Parts: sequence; structure tokens; C-alpha cells
Amino acid sequence: MISATIFEAKTNLSELLKKALNGETVIITSGRSRTPVAKLEAIKARPRKRLGALETPGFVLTKAFFEPLPEVALRLWNGAGQPKRAARRTKK
Repeated sequence: MISATIFEAKTNLSELLKKALNGETVIITSGRSRTPVAKLEAIKARPRKRLGALETPGFVLTKAFFEPLPEVALRLWNGAGQPKRAARRTKK
């Protein structure tokens, strides 16, 4: 939980909103006694981003992933096995 005075909240509102969107609660206080007057929190917290397939539940990286690719696949990856495109004819 984060606490900020009204002045601090006005000065750093966008930063406090980002923190609220990330699931934190911001208490806004008033005066020298820092009396709580408001609570800033996201209506709906942002879901955390997944870091690709490795973070996906149930994903398993098999041993086949680390085996060398067949020659045909290597040629395709390197662009050597693709068919040549026919040249376009221009109208005269």
C-alpha cells in the first residue's frame, strides 16, 4: 500500500495511476496529520503479461526441439529451397 499527500498525488498522478493499475492501493492523505481522505485503486487490475510459450500453463519443451533440423527444412529456413517467382509482364 502506498500513501501520498494531496499535493504529491496532484504532482505524480500518472505515476500513481500506473501503480494502481498494477494492483497496488494508493491512500491519499490530507494535512500534516496525514489523515486518509481517499483510496485510489484500479477498477480492474491488469492481467500480468506472459513471457511467451514457456510461461503458458501446460507447455512442455520436448527433446525433439533440440535435435538438428532435416536438410530440407534447413534449406527452406535459409531461403535456398523456395521456388523462383515468374517475372511480371508489363503492358505496353
